[in-house]
Amino acid sequence: MVYKLSALLILPVLLISCSGTRPDNLGIRNGRLAPCPGTPNCVSTFEKDRRSGIEPLNYTGTRQKAKKKLLKAIYSFKHSQIITEKEGYIQAEFKTLLWGFVDDVEFYLPDNEKVIHFRSASRIGKFDFGVNRKRMEKIRELFNKF
Repeated sequence: MVYKLSALLILPVLLISCSGTRPDNLGIRNGRLAPCPGTPNCVSTFEKDRRSGIEPLNYTGTRQKAKKKLLKAIYSFKHSQIITEKEGYIQAEFKTLLWGFVDDVEFYLPDNEKVIHFRSASRIGKFDFGVNRKRMEKIRELFNKF
């Protein structure tokens, strides 16, 4: 009984510690999103290497319609939350159900291109077992479907 009670008291502390704190390098600077940190838990359309690089989303139509489709794709994930939404920028957090790990995901829709750049990075740790890349490919699939 004491063991179960101790586990129940410790679990919330562990879950909170898995979320980490929001990085201060998020946002658009000089027309770009922040570079990946060099660990295998980040993908970005601005990176060129095989490990971190990923193709951006292309779209036709208006930027506003593309943003609506993108928001629909993001909200398709149960544990997603929009943190910031501006004209050409969206910042979201995706949380894992079991451990509460948080991934910071950013989308940049430049006004002079028909492209959506993005960056997805785990907030803590070094390895994500490909979760960020898989999520972004799922968002691509959903975006193209809508």
